[in-house]
Amino acid sequence: MSTTGPRGSALAQPLTRPSGGRIAAHLGLFVLGAVIGVAGALVQSGWFPGGLLLALVGAAGLFLGGSRATGSRAGAVAPAAGWMVAVVLLTSTRPEGDFLFGAGLGSYLFLLGGMAVGVMCATLGQGRQPAESAVRLGK
Repeated sequence: MSTTGPRGSALAQPLTRPSGGRIAAHLGLFVLGAVIGVAGALVQSGWFPGGLLLALVGAAGLFLGGSRATGSRAGAVAPAAGWMVAVVLLTSTRPEGDFLFGAGLGSYLFLLGGMAVGVMCATLGQGRQPAESAVRLGK
């Protein structure tokens, strides 16, 4: 047995405190997700169907890029959560009766497609693998 560190499932590992840099990265990704959500909400209806595709590809790029940059699935969850918060806040009506999303097919595809993209990117995110190359998964 090696004493280099604990092994096993990520669920069996002791909890560690996240570093300040990791917290800042996830907060930045959350804000970027909100910005992408607002931009996508404006673009998807303006240039339908190309705008819808552009908005969903931009969201997917941010979600998957956040996962790859942080090396964890939380890197995809943080911008997806920011995207979701922004989009949900934009769907609510104002007291004047104004709202940003219409009741068209494009709006529903943007809402449901963005959620599906967020789930797919969080699922495809990098999981934890053992540090030694002989026991790495896929080898």
